[in-house]
Amino acid sequence: MTNHLATETSPYLQQHAENPVDWYPWGDEAFERARTEDKPILLSVGYAACHWCHVMAHESFEDPRIAALMNERFISVKVDRQERPDIDGVYQKVTQMMGQSGGWPLTVFLTPKGEPFFGGTYFPPEDRYGRPGFMRVLEGLSDAWRDRRSELHDTVEQFRQGFLQVDRADRGSGSIERGDLPAEAARALAQHTDLTQGGLGAAPKFPNVSCYDLVLRVYSRTSEPALFQALTVTLDSMAAGGIYDHLGGGFARYSVDDRWAVPHFEKMLYDNGQLAKLYADAYRRAGKPAWRRVAEETAHYVMRDMTSPEGGFYAGEDADSEGVEGKFYVWTPAQIRSVLGEADGALACRVYGVSESGNFEGGATVLHRPVELSGADESSLPRLRDRLLAARTSRVRPGRDENILAGWNALMIQGLCAVFQATGTTAYLQAAQRAADFIQQSLTMPDGGVYRAWRGGVAKVPGFLEDYAFLSNALLDLYESCFEKRYLDRALELVTMILDRFWENGLYFTSRDSERLMYRPRSPYDEAWPSGLSSGVFAFLRVYELTGDDMYRRRAEHELARYQAAAVVSPAGFAHLLAAQDFSRRNPFSVIFAGGRRDAAPLVESVHRAYVSARVLAFAEDVPTGEGRAPVNGRPTAYVCRNRVCAAPVTSVDALRRNFEE
Repeated sequence: MTNHLATETSPYLQQHAENPVDWYPWGDEAFERARTEDKPILLSVGYAACHWCHVMAHESFEDPRIAALMNERFISVKVDRQERPDIDGVYQKVTQMMGQSGGWPLTVFLTPKGEPFFGGTYFPPEDRYGRPGFMRVLEGLSDAWRDRRSELHDTVEQFRQGFLQVDRADRGSGSIERGDLPAEAARALAQHTDLTQGGLGAAPKFPNVSCYDLVLRVYSRTSEPALFQALTVTLDSMAAGGIYDHLGGGFARYSVDDRWAVPHFEKMLYDNGQLAKLYADAYRRAGKPAWRRVAEETAHYVMRDMTSPEGGFYAGEDADSEGVEGKFYVWTPAQIRSVLGEADGALACRVYGVSESGNFEGGATVLHRPVELSGADESSLPRLRDRLLAARTSRVRPGRDENILAGWNALMIQGLCAVFQATGTTAYLQAAQRAADFIQQSLTMPDGGVYRAWRGGVAKVPGFLEDYAFLSNALLDLYESCFEKRYLDRALELVTMILDRFWENGLYFTSRDSERLMYRPRSPYDEAWPSGLSSGVFAFLRVYELTGDDMYRRRAEHELARYQAAAVVSPAGFAHLLAAQDFSRRNPFSVIFAGGRRDAAPLVESVHRAYVSARVLAFAEDVPTGEGRAPVNGRPTAYVCRNRVCAAPVTSVDALRRNFEE
């Protein structure tokens, strides 16, 4: 027996297609039935790799008794938040207005018009963990719908008024007169960094990539030791902790403790794309080999385990395998010795902190790096790691979410471009190009727009601001990596579409012709990835530097001014927008190359290998700002301009590098 999800392509919805719950996908059919039968909507939002979504499914949605109650008294609707972040974003605000933190699974109860009157996240089947049992919630709300509906409509009105206040709250208030807000924010983030273990706050700890990207950007121009200390302890601690996969590369989503030791094991594409870029950028700035290794291993993980035959990147991997969280990743001393033997096994146990008592459930150990090794031991580690990785491949892998999402792929393309530019290894560039070409071929709408998601040959859901903005920036990075003009041309098309579809006195998350929900969000805050709004501002600023068209700069400045007051109060929530402001304030370097692309390679590579946080690159014939630029004395030449003032053209690598010394 299957329900109405059986024909959906979403991996998450397919996971629930055989539940005894009569699930519907979001759409007219479900809401029409709710109106006809005068029943409330039970909306459940999650994603395929979500551990607690699996838990609630096993405990409640597979329970015939609970399913019968849901089917009798509600119309139940499942949404994959990867496909529909707009729906998720709107109804997450319901739980936040109720004083909860939000998260997944998200459970919200709606009128047949889609108006919320109650919400929460995970509910256990019976009362526990200080949470009401799901049965009790269902019975109480269905009784209220039948007997006290006027009270629920009062609650709906309260939420409606709350939505009206959201944009005002997001913008902050007051007049802000600040000299260097990005630097002040970076210093505040450094002050709040745990200088023993790295990262922000206590457990659970998330990578907060946008925050440390801002710290790196500001450090690159101020050289303040406190900024570099915060960045270093965070990058080193994450790379040494269990949040990092020491055998296969790549990062888990977050750490459940404050030492990065034990992760929540699901691996998400958006994290790994951003972290590959951050480590590659930090390596370019500081030259630390360990950071290059982490960047490359993370890229290799995605290229090996997360790449579709068509070249796109899958969305994520589960925490669980064989129904057990972390089983694929953890080891005991006996398992290590069975692969490596006594002597090599003893070394590996010391290197990776594997002990009889363990640091995880059942006496197992999440591999980490608690000690520094001597040169001889460190040199033997790749051989041991390869043997352990080969042995691990015989285990049952966690489930893989094979959704291919335009925006998340774009973040990974940016990561691969950064690793390529830092190392010169063409395999990373080739993987980025394959993914970009796949998106162009398979996720392009008939009108030239971008689809959000693709799976099994089916593209669906018109893209949101983050899809257009992330992809614009990724294609600009790709152009600056290989200088194939088709990537630049497509990036410029997408930036034009952002203004046509998402701009109405500022940027909205949904396009002007998207499905109208109860509230049209702007979504300026960073989440686990940058906000689409901040990435859109970055794209405007970069295109302005390449085209000289002031309209793009004005649009960027409009959004920077709109959210400046809020960014003062919440720098962590606006870190990527502050990074865009830093990019703008620094008057980016515009480097225009003239001459043959092959002959100019040494000049290009010298810029690629350096960390210059505010720059754009182009060949003269590709951009309006390149007009009149020509080789000097027949030699490949670089023209470096800043704030529309150009230095003398240079033909040597050393002279070019001197232009970036501040």
